[in-house]
Amino acid sequence: MKTLLSAVLAAFFGIAAPAARADGHPDQVLEGAIGGQDHQSYRLLPFDVPAGTRRITVEFEYSGRERRTTVDLGLVGPDGFRGRDGFRGWSGGNKRRFTVAATDATPSYLPGPITPGRWSLLLGFPNVRADARDRYTARIWFDHANDDAPLRQEAGWYRGDLHMHDAHSDGGCASQAGARVPCPLFLTVQEAARRGLDFIAVTDHNTISQANGLRELQPYFDRLLLMPGREITTFSGHANWIGSIAPLDFRVGSQEVPDWNAVLAQIRGQGIVSINHPVRPSGEACMGCGWSAPEATDLSRIHAVEVVNGADADSEWSGIPFWEDLLSAGHRLTAIGGSDNHDALRVSTDAGGAALGAPTTVIRADALSMPAILEGIRKGRVFVDVQGSRDRMLAWEAASGRARAVMGQALPVAAGGEVDFTLAVSAVGGATAELIIDGKVVERREIPAKGRVQALRFQWRGDGSRHWARANVRGVDGRLWLLGNPIYLVPPAD
Repeated sequence: MKTLLSAVLAAFFGIAAPAARADGHPDQVLEGAIGGQDHQSYRLLPFDVPAGTRRITVEFEYSGRERRTTVDLGLVGPDGFRGRDGFRGWSGGNKRRFTVAATDATPSYLPGPITPGRWSLLLGFPNVRADARDRYTARIWFDHANDDAPLRQEAGWYRGDLHMHDAHSDGGCASQAGARVPCPLFLTVQEAARRGLDFIAVTDHNTISQANGLRELQPYFDRLLLMPGREITTFSGHANWIGSIAPLDFRVGSQEVPDWNAVLAQIRGQGIVSINHPVRPSGEACMGCGWSAPEATDLSRIHAVEVVNGADADSEWSGIPFWEDLLSAGHRLTAIGGSDNHDALRVSTDAGGAALGAPTTVIRADALSMPAILEGIRKGRVFVDVQGSRDRMLAWEAASGRARAVMGQALPVAAGGEVDFTLAVSAVGGATAELIIDGKVVERREIPAKGRVQALRFQWRGDGSRHWARANVRGVDGRLWLLGNPIYLVPPAD
């Protein structure tokens, strides 16, 4: 029989069924025979790349390994072994899948333009016995990386950091000799792993040059999901675009990109966009850091607001009031946090900067994969662990009649209808829970010090109008520990 503790964990923090992987059908399939005549020879397998292709992904397999048949693999562009679009890499027999794009490539291969025309797989046959009768199959995808397999299949709460910088923009740290130098990407990823995070988004300013390094590091860091991103840095605000390495013209205010709507139109639903540190002062110290985009900006194309940036949750620069004003105006934007770390070796968070993982954004996702993490943000099933602990948890549920909702969902509530809220928390004994309706704290409740997992209930009566309700947890020092996203209370007709 389940204990009370395990029942609460299963209800609020538990694991659901595994997520399935779907790679999709390849665009081309090349098949052929391998025989004794191929021993210590090479063969080109031509295939045509259509115009507009941005990525080539290849998966290669063959039979006969038990007979010592060995096939090496490479890629040759339209220029053969000469010219700009010539030899693109050689992985020998160490990889069965690789991908090549302008921005990034599997190690062994070179990133670069994908020119339309006749490309070729290059096969080498170091060893094929005289009596061999084997087969090979090459599957080729265009514009599909084919590497979205989750690092973990299980649904659950995953902890990560959605904002950081390294040597590919203005991240810096101490060199071996103590000089301030651009901080290598590896140190950022290594520190995230050391802190026990499940995912990070590396968001360098207006560039995705870090994507190639992330692709190289991901197989080694197989417990930490590495997501590409960029901080769209303009004179009228900063925003993270996470989950895409597509080209982007960020020059807001130019003839080509007159406003933020022109930026958002380029994104076309790829990945997620969050407004960063929206109330930061903008000036010579940090040009464009505060959000000053005009009211005509289409916020329906923005998914989130970075309500906590580093250590600003309880400061005048907190993004929480800005976000809550947008909620009250009818925009359903998810609250997230980001360390905005610029030094992977920083170990504490203070006025001088933030350690990686502080704050931590905790997301309920169907798997530990980039599509699942981004979908969790879109759904609003997210809370912010402001201090970046490894174990504090918050789940928020509401019921009215037979209807139920969790964070990010809408709950129909009739005029006079009773709403029962349930706040489940862990590792916050002795703290204070706050029930917040439309930005105002309407009730505070002390969380018992005993017991690792606690469940608190709040009641509220609907008035037939639209509202939003969420919960905070504050420590004994009054500082914000956990920030929850809202449940939207709507009239039944909605």
